[in-house]
Amino acid sequence: MAEISFDDFMKVDIRVGVITEAAPYPEARKPAIKLWVDFGGDIGVKKSSAQITNYYDPDTLPGRKVMAVVNFPPRQIGKFMSEVLVLGVPDEDGEVILLKPDLDAPIGGRLF
Repeated sequence: MAEISFDDFMKVDIRVGVITEAAPYPEARKPAIKLWVDFGGDIGVKKSSAQITNYYDPDTLPGRKVMAVVNFPPRQIGKFMSEVLVLGVPDEDGEVILLKPDLDAPIGGRLF
């Protein structure tokens, strides 16, 4: 993988958000959940489609903090416009585990 500069890294705006609403997304090609994530301040609430159905249920996601890229252009996922990329890492089987702050960080906080 090619090296990038610190300035390149700083172009990616990764923030703490809290999931305010989650709903099943059965129309997606791969099983997914629609998320509404509040980043506070000027960013506000943004939508995301996430393939996280193996470990997460829409009923238990509201109130959970997550990390997300907030400055990618919106992307159409089926009939749903995804505005942010919620971040995760794969488990041993490739299933997504959501990333969140280790301690209680305020929403809108930027990763550095």
